[in-house]
Amino acid sequence: MYKNDGYVRRYSESFKLKVLAELTKGNHSKRQIALTYGVQSSTINGWIKKYNRTDLMNTRVTVQTDDELSRIKALQKELKQLKDLLIKKDLEKLVTDSYLEVAAQDLGFKDVEELKKKLNIEP
Repeated sequence: MYKNDGYVRRYSESFKLKVLAELTKGNHSKRQIALTYGVQSSTINGWIKKYNRTDLMNTRVTVQTDDELSRIKALQKELKQLKDLLIKKDLEKLVTDSYLEVAAQDLGFKDVEELKKKLNIEP
């Protein structure tokens, strides 16, 4: 691999295609080919995208058991319930604060904090 030596390297189309052809054969990994030809793996990934060779891109395969899937679904359901509960509590607090603000104004208090002190409500 080249270190950052201040040079910008341009590769010919034939060189790029040669590297991709080597990768297509499957005899060597992308990392090995990158080391052999002195290019970064990310550069090869760019060429794969440029030439629309998605068959050469790394793929991620997730293997899960049924227990894991059911656990994930249960956790997602619980998360949704907790989010809904949080929204409900936020709305209730907003309504309560609004009621106290109106009550403080109607009863002639300077602000809600003064009304809370008078009624012994914790702020």
